[in-house]
Amino acid sequence: MLDAAAHDKLPAAPGVGYKPQHFARITTDAGAVKWLEIHAENYMGDGGRPLAQLRHLAERFAMSVHGVGLSIGGEGPLDADHLARLKHLIGWLNPASFSEHLAWSTHDSHFYNDLLPLPYTDASLQRICDHIDEVQETIGRRMLLENPSSYLAFAESTWSEPDFLAEISRRTGCGLLLDVNNVFVSATNLDFSPQGYIDAFPLDKVGEIHLGGHDEDEDGQGRPLLIDSHGRAVVDPVWALLDYTLVKSGPKPVLIEWDNDVPDWPVLEAEAARAAKALERIPA
Repeated sequence: MLDAAAHDKLPAAPGVGYKPQHFARITTDAGAVKWLEIHAENYMGDGGRPLAQLRHLAERFAMSVHGVGLSIGGEGPLDADHLARLKHLIGWLNPASFSEHLAWSTHDSHFYNDLLPLPYTDASLQRICDHIDEVQETIGRRMLLENPSSYLAFAESTWSEPDFLAEISRRTGCGLLLDVNNVFVSATNLDFSPQGYIDAFPLDKVGEIHLGGHDEDEDGQGRPLLIDSHGRAVVDPVWALLDYTLVKSGPKPVLIEWDNDVPDWPVLEAEAARAAKALERIPA
């Protein structure tokens, strides 16, 4: 296990999703970047260069582990082998934060390489809470749950998304990860106010904020359709929504996600520097 006292809390500062091609630049001149996030599923193997680099980075930076494969919202039980590998990773890395998505990606023996939506009903609420209880008991720590990007709404939903997340947090004690780009994407696609969503969100439960880029398209009726692609720079309206959020929440750890068409380090670091300026405008 790495030194638990060195980086046991994410700073209220910019972080980036770590990509191996940036290893040398991060270790020599990280610029505005003060913490790093990895996807859990990329580091569940045994040994090799990826884990060696991760150990080196974890000695210098606070680390956040972001899961994409637990299928927290799935109807079936959590995958025991996946959960065991996650426990092992978190055990030796001792990250400052672990998070997962309000979504499902498994059905019977099938795994879907996507984060799929679910209705916000009492039944799904209980199932998700049971899964989060299992995760937190297994890894021995509190997790964060991320709001999704949405492309449709379920007629059978009886909860609003902010209230649904707030109730999950209340019942399980988990924290929340607020993806501001996801809010903007969902608000555009489903025609609601992103500021109204933030107003209703339990910001006191937020342990981490995410920002990312999205693609613009149209639906079958010619209306705007945004796709959460993590493949380009954060757009100005999302930066403005971050400002709106931080005024209400106070300073938080802010992550830049860029997972596809990953740019050279100076481009990614410039996004982190912009997040740093947004945080500087907020009283501590």
